[in-house]
Amino acid sequence: MNDTEARDFIRKIIYEDLASGKHDEIVTRFPPEPNGYLHIGHVMAICLDFGVAAETGGRTYLRLDDTNPGKESPEFVQAIKDDVHWLGFDWEDRLTHASDYFDRLYESAITLIEKGVAYVDSLTAEEIRDYRGTLTEPGKNSPHRDRSVEENLDLFRRMYEGEFADGEHVLRAKIDMASPNMNMRDPAIYRIRHIPHQNAGDKWCIYPMYDYAHGLSDAYEGITHSLCTLEFEDHRPLYDWFLDQLTPEHRPRQIEFSRLNLAYTITSKRKLKALVDEGVVAGWDDPRMPTISGMRRRGYPPEALREFVRRAGVTKKDKVIEMGALETCVRDVLGDKAERRMAVLRPLKVVLTNYPDDQVEYMEAMNHPGNPDFGTRDLPFSKELWIEQDDFLEEAPRKFFRLKPGGEVRLRFGYIIRCDEVVKDDAGNVIELRCSYDPETRSGTGTSDRKVKGTIHWVSRPHAVDAEVRLYDRLFNEANPSAAEDVHSVLNPVSLEIVEAKLEPSLADVDEAVQFERLGYFCPDFRDDAADARVFNRIVTLRDSWAKLEKQALGN
Repeated sequence: MNDTEARDFIRKIIYEDLASGKHDEIVTRFPPEPNGYLHIGHVMAICLDFGVAAETGGRTYLRLDDTNPGKESPEFVQAIKDDVHWLGFDWEDRLTHASDYFDRLYESAITLIEKGVAYVDSLTAEEIRDYRGTLTEPGKNSPHRDRSVEENLDLFRRMYEGEFADGEHVLRAKIDMASPNMNMRDPAIYRIRHIPHQNAGDKWCIYPMYDYAHGLSDAYEGITHSLCTLEFEDHRPLYDWFLDQLTPEHRPRQIEFSRLNLAYTITSKRKLKALVDEGVVAGWDDPRMPTISGMRRRGYPPEALREFVRRAGVTKKDKVIEMGALETCVRDVLGDKAERRMAVLRPLKVVLTNYPDDQVEYMEAMNHPGNPDFGTRDLPFSKELWIEQDDFLEEAPRKFFRLKPGGEVRLRFGYIIRCDEVVKDDAGNVIELRCSYDPETRSGTGTSDRKVKGTIHWVSRPHAVDAEVRLYDRLFNEANPSAAEDVHSVLNPVSLEIVEAKLEPSLADVDEAVQFERLGYFCPDFRDDAADARVFNRIVTLRDSWAKLEKQALGN
């Protein structure tokens, strides 16, 4: 653990609890609801829950909060497990479900009824909302609030046995309808849902509410510190009320911290699901999505996400972090470990008129300019090449140091070439450059001291690998898309551009992230089944082109 981590307020509490002897072991839990895919906001919680336990030799449970069967599925369960593992964390044998405790939760609900602090209410959902009051006006008691213990036990048993329709009755806690905390105004404990459960099957037709199940599940598992985001701060009195009423053997402590909010993203599962359902994106793992699955598919390294969370820090203060901060972490990791390769995204044909027709040379190229341990590779060089279209300008400004009519440029790891002729199609588009090369200027030979100001990358045309390259950018063009009345109005129209690229031969079978020199970091798309061409996703550009706009939008 480093000094920065030691200073955050949650770690301070935990280390004080260990030092005082309050706890011999730290036990935490990460409790996602399997109703969608995990996103960037969950990364903070995962790293915190698993991190503080690991630092102290403690344990962490991965508990699936599956109390709402209408929105949950095995697909989401598997995605959650895959994401947590990919981030580098292991729950070992501590995978649990809220549904594992349904029997105990049911018995605890009976205890609450027997104590006279829970009752079966027969108001409709709309009536319950009306009776609840507002932030400035107290609620009023349900006419069913004073049912006898015997009547409540009978009704609750019949709810369990499936006698009633959905919504016909609900079990509520009897607390205080005039409480200034809306969560304490007789909250629901159980509701009727005749829906099969993804883990429990058809056994149940009543399901516990989150606020009821969560704290008791913490107690059953011996959780010492229940770490939640700040929106649960107002729920803490209810969390403690259930523990006070039921006095479990173990009592956890809830502590809240600020959410990780990232500019240019939304993290509402409901809104993300809408984007998926409407076909705005190509699934939960679309590389433009802020989901962990989407970031993994895009090529973000897990260590970059962990570093991003570390730099963001754990605080009580709400904050919005620049997307550029996350992308910087990605660049920092990939800059050290990604090998360099050459690719041409928008090809322009170059013919070296004085190069032998059938000759092929192999140019030695460094795999990583900053680390000789990465070794070298051989690049085929021939009479016909591909270069980037924007590395040539027919009418170039004075300080344009790439290729132009009569101008010279060095081909990286190759020769100096001069543009002698420009070939155009009938529409006036440049389709080919006829150039000559200087055979005395091969890189690394030391046979010529001639120098030019520009160096560009290239790919040998006969040896090129065809590929579809997907240029991903931010899904939204507003820093706070959640504030928009309609998120469709702030979608970035160029969040995805697909180009047909030409790659050097070594990229035919690469299976990890690489840097396309001068262009950015890219990785193979591991979900694409295209048979006729490789597919690469752009992970991140080499430089942050949004930095100035983002700082202005966030007032930095």
